[in-house]
Parts: sequence; C-alpha cells; structure tokens
Amino acid sequence: MLTRSSARAPEFPGQRAFLSVSRLRKFGFAVTKRSFDIIMSLALLPFLAILAVALLILNPFYNKGSLFFVQRRMGRNCEPFQAIKFRSMTDVPQVSRSADCPLEVDRITPLGGFLRKSRIDELPQILNVLRGDMSLIGPRPDYYDHAVHYLEQVRGYRQRHAVRPGISGLAQTELGYIEGVEATKRKVSADLYYITHTDLLMEAWIVWRTISVVVKRGGA
Repeated sequence: MLTRSSARAPEFPGQRAFLSVSRLRKFGFAVTKRSFDIIMSLALLPFLAILAVALLILNPFYNKGSLFFVQRRMGRNCEPFQAIKFRSMTDVPQVSRSADCPLEVDRITPLGGFLRKSRIDELPQILNVLRGDMSLIGPRPDYYDHAVHYLEQVRGYRQRHAVRPGISGLAQTELGYIEGVEATKRKVSADLYYITHTDLLMEAWIVWRTISVVVKRGGA
C-alpha cells in the first residue's frame, strides 16, 4: 500500500536548484517589468500634461464635454478598478450595453475619432500604471459588467486576470478591437498565450507592434 510520501514523484538531481533558479527568474522579470512601467510612465507624464492642456482648448469646439472618461473595469484577480481615458464620445449619461452590443460609433466625436485612431485616448492610463492597477503591457481590461458576463461564458477568461491588465497587449496589437463573446474567446486565447510565454523579448515585441499600430493609426 502506497503511503503519501512514497506516492510522490521522485526528484531528479538538481530539481530544487532548478526550481529556485526558475523562481528567481520570474521574480527578476517581475521587478524589471514593474520598473520599466514606472520609469516610462513618469517619462510620459509631461506629454500627458501637454495633451491635456491642448484638449482643454480644443474640446469646446470639437469634443464638447469633460476632459476625461472614467470607467469601472476588471483588473488583476478579477478586482474592479477605475480606468481613466481622454473622453472620445459625446458626454451624455452612459447607457448600459450588453456584452454583445456593438460600439456606439454614432457617439464618437470628430476629435474623439482622431484620439481613438491614434490611441492618444489611452494615454491617461499611465496614471493607472503608476497606481499599480495596470501595466504598460498586458491583457486589455474589459468594462466590469461585461467582464462578469464573460467569466461565465468564456473558458479561460478568469485566468487572463492572473496578471495586471495592460494599456496595450498581444491580443490588441494582433487582433484589433474586440467585441462580443465569440471575439472575446479569440482574445482570451491570445492573452493566455501571452501570460504563459511572456518574457522580455515578447514584451519588446508588443511594444514595437504597439508603436507600429499607433504610427499607422490602426485599430479602433
């Protein structure tokens, strides 16, 4: 009769040392990634301030309403947080949409269209990065009410929240704008691949792809 100790898988030579090195590498990557997030976000703060002043001047003519748009989104460990963006839609009371409803393109303002295409509307989220709610690179956070729905409908959706959400991510650069349950399943596959295989090389690749998309004014 097997005891609990005898049923354990045998250790191979150097297994403990290998696990220690593996944990050390993960810790080193986490520290490097967070340090990069903080340094880059601090470096971008002056640009955020300049853009905020410019939009305060332009908004009354091309984007009437408040400067920022704050939305409750699902973050790490499925916890809610308040994501901040430059507002790109008409400043009217938000109407709750189901997870499968299309984007309300008729509400996008002339200036807001440019902000979305250039991804400038996402820049205020560096404040979320500094607060620790987000990372520069990671799975994009969804509107909280929709995310709760996806938790029940999409396999692996909960697991994509094992890391901080990002301003940009693999799914965003490779798949573009995602809406609805079926498209979210593809996004989750990309997010889980990122979480499983992420390293400094992949982070650099996503940064490069993000810059390419912004320069080409791709996406929605």
